[in-house]
Amino acid sequence: MKTDFKHLWNNCLVVIRDNISEAAFNTWFAPIIPLKYKDNVLTVQVPSQFFYEYLEDKYLDLIQRTLYREIGENTILNYRILVETEKNTAIEMRGESKPIHSDKSIPQKLPLKVPNPFERVETPEFDSQINSKYTFNNFFEGESNRLSRTAAEAVAKNPAKTAFNPLFVYGCSGVGKTHLCHAIGSRILELYPDKKVLYISAHLFKVQFTDARRFNTINDFINFYQGIDVLIIDDIQELSGLDKTQNTFFHIFNHLHQNNKQLVMTSDCAPMDMQGMEERLLTRFRWGLTTKLERPDKELRKKILKQKVLSDGLSIPDNVIDFIAENVTENVRDLEGIVVSLMAHSIINNRDIDMSLARRVLEQSIKFEKKRITVQKIQDTVCHFFNIKNDLIQSASRKREIVQARQVTMFFMKRLTELSLSQIGAHVGNRNHATVLHACNTVKDLSEVDKNFRADIEEIERLLTK
Repeated sequence: MKTDFKHLWNNCLVVIRDNISEAAFNTWFAPIIPLKYKDNVLTVQVPSQFFYEYLEDKYLDLIQRTLYREIGENTILNYRILVETEKNTAIEMRGESKPIHSDKSIPQKLPLKVPNPFERVETPEFDSQINSKYTFNNFFEGESNRLSRTAAEAVAKNPAKTAFNPLFVYGCSGVGKTHLCHAIGSRILELYPDKKVLYISAHLFKVQFTDARRFNTINDFINFYQGIDVLIIDDIQELSGLDKTQNTFFHIFNHLHQNNKQLVMTSDCAPMDMQGMEERLLTRFRWGLTTKLERPDKELRKKILKQKVLSDGLSIPDNVIDFIAENVTENVRDLEGIVVSLMAHSIINNRDIDMSLARRVLEQSIKFEKKRITVQKIQDTVCHFFNIKNDLIQSASRKREIVQARQVTMFFMKRLTELSLSQIGAHVGNRNHATVLHACNTVKDLSEVDKNFRADIEEIERLLTK
């Protein structure tokens, strides 16, 4: 039976989409075209050499694990890369392959075979499952997270010696709960290297519990968790409706708490709003501090964006950062995904990141309601900025300040509306299309050499798009 390579690749895309942000998926995986599958080699077409290198650098583990799961072990991904030449040739590159170790961190949403850590409880090098890249240093503070961050730092400094035991943090997806978990774990390991710190998702906990029941190793399972000094469980709401799992966790919780061990839990809702969770567990969740992580406010979103831009070595104007922070409001993952998309578009299309590119990327990546900018608003804003009367824009005056205001008006009409050059000229004293084009080029060229003029243009654009 002939293998349907498109079906195989679509199955892979379903898993990949569930493990990365929507913006990253649309940028890096949606453009990929499956071509053939033969002899355990799946060939796909990608737009450029950069595209291939980025996938192999950033998503190698996810791609390889997904291929193994959906198609079979030893599956190889072969890239067909388009090369822009007169004959539109293409080259093929074989994807990198590396062994997958049993202690490798596995994406939580991939239902792969998961190692049970209690099987290596006596191993000197205990695996905490802490991701060291998530720290307090890059968890920026704002009004939306100040209490949660302060409590988390107190717990990390003195685990099990504060009133915050357990520390229960809740909030919607993408507000930083997982980041905070890893930051706590990283700080404790830094201050107390001898402590056994374990980060685990509730999903992985219930998978391990199911395996322990199947292989009759419940006692080993419980003994392992009762030996933990700091237990951090992410998305605890996933234990809802699982009576046997909850009962076992209840006994683990009691043992740890009674022996002065620290517990940290996160959830998408407060304990009082949880459904399908035993009341005796909910009562214990409320023993310590329950705190909510709100969606980041605009100032915090700007801090996060600037850090992401700095860490990626990008150059993004302040007005673009302000524009993104104003419009991407749901969560941090969306912010980071937008920056990745901007970087990809900038490199692939060989153009600077500006307001026009940012607006296009946002329209493609999020539910973004494009604000309608009228010709009248552009004229009013420019004239007010340069402190001249509106009717002078339409006049034949050759005074320098009026000519410049007229050219800036035409520049923004071309940039922010769908009007043709001739239509723009009709709105500005019946100028012809050549005059409009000259005006736009003049403004663009002057912006590149005169930083004061460039600052004026950026301010006018901010006023028009706010």
